[in-house]
Amino acid sequence: MEPQVRGRVGYLATYRAMQAFTAARAADTPDQLWLCEHPPVFTQGLAGRPEHLLLPGDIPVVATDRGGQVTYHGPGQVVAYPLIDLRRAGYFIKEYVYRLEEAVIRTLAGLGVTGHRVAGAPGIYVRLDDPFAHARLPPPQPSPKGEGSSFEGLGKIAALGIKVSRHCTYHGLALNVAMDLEPFSRINPCGHAGLRTVDLSTIGVSLPWDEAAQRLSRHLAVLLAP
Repeated sequence: MEPQVRGRVGYLATYRAMQAFTAARAADTPDQLWLCEHPPVFTQGLAGRPEHLLLPGDIPVVATDRGGQVTYHGPGQVVAYPLIDLRRAGYFIKEYVYRLEEAVIRTLAGLGVTGHRVAGAPGIYVRLDDPFAHARLPPPQPSPKGEGSSFEGLGKIAALGIKVSRHCTYHGLALNVAMDLEPFSRINPCGHAGLRTVDLSTIGVSLPWDEAAQRLSRHLAVLLAP
């Protein structure tokens, strides 16, 4: 699987291209990995609830067929779209999600940052008080409103949203590198009110977009192999 670095491309055109590729692929079609960056856009998943889209303003909103709620894509974010035949690869969706998250964790570890999983909340998180600490997170606590787990002390640095059609994946993950984070305040990221979103630059790691894309793609290529 050879990564394709596509640079800054429109979200809607890329979304349609992923759908077309997936619909047209045959049993022997090679898997692909697209890496890109999008102009500002909010994307809403199939389960998306309109109340999580607080104040989009001048940023377009695109309804998609991926799982999950609303998220934001914009310049300074590496978006990876693995187009994988899971049946041929030999693992199922739960394992696929684990491997996506592991690729982000390993990418962050190479920069000295400790990424964390949170049960029931796909994506990767960092400790806001010390992103470089290796200690495990404490057991998740109920939120004050009694809705799921509290994200107190955590910032989300990578988001996941996937679609599987005829055993083949599209959509993928987004790693925040050096962004204008203000648009995240216009939504409840991934459906979680009050969840803070961070990027590498916020936590003190300066990295060019191209290098971040290369680091992430190397880990994805290894972890998503059959």
